[in-house]
Amino acid sequence: MKAFGMALATAVVLAIGASVILEGTLGRTADETYAAPSVRLSDDNTVQYRNFMGH
Repeated sequence: MKAFGMALATAVVLAIGASVILEGTLGRTADETYAAPSVRLSDDNTVQYRNFMGH
């Protein structure tokens, strides 16, 4: 029972740590991630403004 409790506590700590790390590094949008002085992103090039249903 003691080993199960330690395993459960370790799993919780690892899950919280992974959540913090992933939200900080992978929780950004493409506009924020690939923003560089040489990249021109306008509203026409974002997913929200594209028409995927056709004409």
